Parts: sequence; C-alpha cells; structure tokens
Amino acid sequence: MARLVENPDLAFRLARAIISDIALYNQEKVKDGIKNDNLFDVLADELAEGREHFYTRVAPDLPNRDHLYDRAIVDVMVKQAGKIESSIW
Repeated sequence: MARLVENPDLAFRLARAIISDIALYNQEKVKDGIKNDNLFDVLADELAEGREHFYTRVAPDLPNRDHLYDRAIVDVMVKQAGKIESSIW
C-alpha cells in the first residue's frame, strides 16, 4: 500500500492536480457552471469523486484536509474561469 501524504504542501499539490483533471475533462460543465452560477451543482458528482480520491491518498489526521481540497477548487476552477462571462463578477 502506498504511503499517505502527510505534508500539507504536497496534499495541496495533489488536490490541485485532481481538480485540474476534473476541469480538463469537464470544460463545458465548468463554463456552464460559471456562467449560470451553479458550478458546484453541475460538478457535484465529479467533485465528490475527486474528494474521495484525495481522501484515499492523504492522511486522515492532516490538519485542514477538507480546506486544502476546497481551496484547490477555487484556485484551479474558479480563479482561472475569470475570463468566462458571468453575472457573479
């Protein structure tokens, strides 16, 4: 069995990689979700699956584990979608 990630920086890097893959394979959903201000509803299944994968690779006692994954969503999907026309900005 692979060792679990215990370093917060490495865990955040892993979360960003997972979110990047989700964004890459769901570009239209991301675009529509940003446009219609329902990104988290549109990608609920994909984000939940990504979170489960993240949990299998990161130590459960890592402080702020959930926050790292959530921050990766904002950094990778939301911030980079700033060029998409939306009523939320």
